[in-house]
Amino acid sequence: MPESDAPESVEFLVPGDPQQNTGGYRYVRKLVEALCEDGCMARVSGLPGQFPRPDRVARNAMDERLESFPDGTCVVLDGLAMGGLPEILEKHSHRLNLLALVHHPLADETGISEADRQWFFESEKRALEFVKGVITTSQHTAVRLADYDVPTEAIRVAEPGVARANNPKARIESSEKDGPRILCVAHLSPRKAQHQLVEALEHMKALPWHCTLAGSDTRDPGYSHQVRRAIAEAGLENRIQLVGEVDETELADLYGQADFFVLPSLYEGYGMVIDEALAEGLPVISSDGGALANTSARPGVVQYCAGDVRALEARIRNWLEHPDQLDHSRKLAARESRRIRSWADTANDVGEAFRFFQGLPSSLHQHSEFASDWLAAREAADHRARSRELTEELNQWLLLHYDSLPPEIHCPVQIVDIGTGRGSNALFLVPFLQVPQTWLALDQDAALLREARQRVDILDVPFETTTVQLSPENMEQHLPAEVSLITASALIDLVSEPWLKTLSQAAAHRKSAMLIVLSYAGHFEVSPGHPDDELLRNLVNQHQHGDKGTGTALGPEAPIVLRDLLTQEGYRVKLAESPWTLSSGDQALVGMLMQGWTDAAIEQSPTDRDRLNRWLDTRNRQLSEGKLTVVVRHLDLLALPPGELP
Repeated sequence: MPESDAPESVEFLVPGDPQQNTGGYRYVRKLVEALCEDGCMARVSGLPGQFPRPDRVARNAMDERLESFPDGTCVVLDGLAMGGLPEILEKHSHRLNLLALVHHPLADETGISEADRQWFFESEKRALEFVKGVITTSQHTAVRLADYDVPTEAIRVAEPGVARANNPKARIESSEKDGPRILCVAHLSPRKAQHQLVEALEHMKALPWHCTLAGSDTRDPGYSHQVRRAIAEAGLENRIQLVGEVDETELADLYGQADFFVLPSLYEGYGMVIDEALAEGLPVISSDGGALANTSARPGVVQYCAGDVRALEARIRNWLEHPDQLDHSRKLAARESRRIRSWADTANDVGEAFRFFQGLPSSLHQHSEFASDWLAAREAADHRARSRELTEELNQWLLLHYDSLPPEIHCPVQIVDIGTGRGSNALFLVPFLQVPQTWLALDQDAALLREARQRVDILDVPFETTTVQLSPENMEQHLPAEVSLITASALIDLVSEPWLKTLSQAAAHRKSAMLIVLSYAGHFEVSPGHPDDELLRNLVNQHQHGDKGTGTALGPEAPIVLRDLLTQEGYRVKLAESPWTLSSGDQALVGMLMQGWTDAAIEQSPTDRDRLNRWLDTRNRQLSEGKLTVVVRHLDLLALPPGELP
């Protein structure tokens, strides 16, 4: 997308004082600074009131602040601020470009009641329907949002950065008397689990060490009192120091004085302090809670199972009793420090997200509704167009395949449908295929999968669903080991060549048949003709090659590329034409189709906007008069694996 599509100014809204020194608040402040350095006018503002379960002051503050922004303003809402206010987001979603910044779902917080957890889940799920897109701080959180019905294509990940240290500070030598200095940076809360660190250290009184707990002790006063009491009861007042919330200069000094860092958190959406510690050359002991399982799996970090106090004690004891092990980890951390992301990297990711989200509907709710409407409009034309010859050939192969199975494994054939949408492919195929069958439906849109499950239920076949965006990296994980048929409809022209190569290899490994139907083949005709038909067609085909979420899309070349890939794997491959022929009985579909073509063409060539809109006006008038015929070329592909079956 052109650079001009990025917003010139962005408003960030957070709850309370933006200068609070937690990881989430530091993320926003540093991101805003980096965006400003990159030429974007970004600003962060705090909202008064109680969050994340808002009181009246908080509700009024959010409503009034959003009301104050001009139409079209890009507003990034911190998850803590927006998760409890779906009705206010709905009110403003049609005139503002609302984006969510989610560190981790509110319901994932530790130490809340089950009633609160359910309230946070339902409220945040509803609130996320009214934003245009979601930025998460980790891939872990992006995956979690599938449970909130957020389409995968509406999520972009922007992991935190750090202020790079040119050279990690030399450690201030600790005295033999005091022993190694341990640092933990996190506000005091049950989720951060400082009480478990105190418990682990209590068992090592005989060893020399000193521990500093840095982080706000006012956010959860009850828990802070619990930690202080645990320290006192363990007799560790002189060895564990609580310094409260510190500013960035004081924090840098603490990093410089420490020998190693410990993060006992039960759950993190990312865990910025891991990066900050490594950037200072500090070795780290970290739990694997939440995103930490991935974000802390790196040189210089030793992991343990979140909540396992004995494992935490063992990791600390090893470094205290074996200085050579600590020194080795320190060297690894120093090397890793040179690979830590900068805030400029984060700002670049967020800028790319802004540009991407410009092309989406004004809310995720609208996105799913539009997708469902479009799929419903095209279903009858899809079913008319599909190659009966290839379908019957597949049916005969499956019958022979099923009959060839040993009696002891005579179970229904497994069919995987990729990009299921509303279930149109299953609704067409289930009655045609004369074998016992069970289906696994994969799609990135949870709302569409729910609709598909309801529609396919009448066919009385087992139909499981999984919300996922398949990628070359996760395809092996999500495709069953035993699958007889892999199928997809109107999909492969949207994916990249590496994606198709991975799919073909996965199919070959499983000896699965493949039926891939209704792939756009690069040509459409609208009758009667118009002087700008060729311009529109060329621009649409250019747009087909844009990144649809898996890299540069193959567009009309996809069926031929897949044919060649499967032929290399020894498959017998057939292609068949499956054109749409649309006329007066398909007015709704033709209208949506022409609008989509025009939008895509304008995105490719904004300077031709007026010319293309005139084309659309003319065509819509002809459509309303019943004078329009449209033919869209598609290809179906059937691939049968090598073997003894005919």
